[in-house]
Amino acid sequence: MNDTLQLATFAGGCFWCTEAVFNRLNGVKKVVSGYTGGQIKNPAYREICTGRTGHAEAIQIFYDENIISYKELLDIFFATHDPTTLNRQGNDIGTQYRSAIFYNNDIQKKEATYFIAHLEEEKIFKNTITTEIAKLDVFYKAEDYHQDYYNLNKEQSYCQFIIHPKIEKLKEKYSDKLNKN
Repeated sequence: MNDTLQLATFAGGCFWCTEAVFNRLNGVKKVVSGYTGGQIKNPAYREICTGRTGHAEAIQIFYDENIISYKELLDIFFATHDPTTLNRQGNDIGTQYRSAIFYNNDIQKKEATYFIAHLEEEKIFKNTITTEIAKLDVFYKAEDYHQDYYNLNKEQSYCQFIIHPKIEKLKEKYSDKLNKN
């Protein structure tokens, strides 16, 4: 990967959803689905699904900060999932579906903390934000069939009923941030 790219790591429920959203942004060069924040090494999807590994389904975003900033990524992250539901997104329930920001450095930690404080102060959400902010330790890439899932499986019912509406919301609210291709 290019040395000038920055890295952001977010968990916002099912990684198929978050990957599909961030893959569409101008300045995002690559999105990888995986697992982080847990106790076991080299987890597999079947283990993550139990909710007993401590890992969250997460994505790593490789982006060009000259085109899109970390703050803009945070804005889109909070606009495209519900950060007020503890350990769930819709019908996806368990610690693996928690809302979390895994920061890579003190600048990201400070920006994420400030961003959440601002959202709370402005009462953007009816309920309290439960998004975890934690230092990124190890990120494990998910199995290949999870990568680019939405683009490869658009006709699948989960993609149609859960992911597609998020993409439409993204297009409506952030059309100026989308890839042109």
